[in-house]
Amino acid sequence: MAAEFIILFFGVPLFLFFDGDIIHPSSILLPILVALIFYFRKQKEFRWHDLIRLGISSKMWVQQLLIVMLTGIFLLMFVLLFDPENLFNLPNGNPAIWLAMLAFYPVFSAYQQEIVYRKFLFMRYRPLFQKRWIIILASGITFSFVHIVYFSWLSLIMTLIGGVYFAWLYNKTKSVLFTGIIHGILGWLIFTVGLGQHFWLDMMQYLK
Repeated sequence: MAAEFIILFFGVPLFLFFDGDIIHPSSILLPILVALIFYFRKQKEFRWHDLIRLGISSKMWVQQLLIVMLTGIFLLMFVLLFDPENLFNLPNGNPAIWLAMLAFYPVFSAYQQEIVYRKFLFMRYRPLFQKRWIIILASGITFSFVHIVYFSWLSLIMTLIGGVYFAWLYNKTKSVLFTGIIHGILGWLIFTVGLGQHFWLDMMQYLK
């Protein structure tokens, strides 16, 4: 199981990193999800309702949305201070793509990533990482590592922090949908304030 974990979560990203011209990183997410559908179907403890269950208290909603708001302010200030020429680059440079990103990113990227790096990883590899803090850290590190395909140190740092946060949130709520919603909103903020180029290889070529 350890070898499988290393191959899937470190070997595959390294392959994409060194052979990015052969397979575009974004193209592998859908095949992975198809494979996971077959995997989930064979798990007796799995229920399809697990993928859409919320059951989140109003207090948790308020707490997490406050964290999202404060994170958004921090990201905005970061761009203003260290990369002001890219402030609001996507909404200003290509409003249509920005709006499409707002519509599609939460469902077709953030939520799907949460299924892989939270639901699947926690279900499959909990015996490998028996302590709660270890599996949370493993989830965060692997989530960050896959972002080497974007060739950005800032992407790696942000996703390490975000990955540990998402893993902690999933472990606490057991809701992959809720974690995906928070992930999606934070993605909106990143692509709005001017940091999207660190998470999308080809983004700058679409700006006017």
